[in-house]
Amino acid sequence: MNLAFDSSTITHSIQLSVAPVFLLTAVAGMIGAVAGRLARIIDRARVLENSARHSDDAEFLARALLELSYLRTRGRMANGCIGLLTLCGFLIGVTIILLFLGETTDFRGHTLALGSFLSGVLSFLLALVLFFVETVMATRILNFHMLRAQGPAPATTPASTPATRQP
Repeated sequence: MNLAFDSSTITHSIQLSVAPVFLLTAVAGMIGAVAGRLARIIDRARVLENSARHSDDAEFLARALLELSYLRTRGRMANGCIGLLTLCGFLIGVTIILLFLGETTDFRGHTLALGSFLSGVLSFLLALVLFFVETVMATRILNFHMLRAQGPAPATTPASTPATRQP
């Protein structure tokens, strides 16, 4: 394996292999965001389980069990998302190594680099789909029990507001 040590080849190699690093930055940001969501899911599940253990209200227990099942599913989706993002980061790292080796040595790994890059992008897209589904599930559990218990808000008429009263 011959190593090319002239400065223009090394500079071009670094430029070529650094381009996928921008995707790694996006992956790192997404992992942070999804890990934060997963932490909130776990915290909410712990609080809900503790409240359910100390409650005898059948309606509350039914709602708690439903929400816990949603939280479990959301947690699994977040874990899957983190797994896909980690796989994406690994594949992009392999792409960088293959591109760098292909430019600085006689190693011909451009086909492998293309495959690893496209696989990394595919895993990133699948992670985005899981992230979207998890966020949709997060809003589905919201049913605003307190708002339903109050009933409709009373309508105000323009004549009854202080700014429009006639003397």
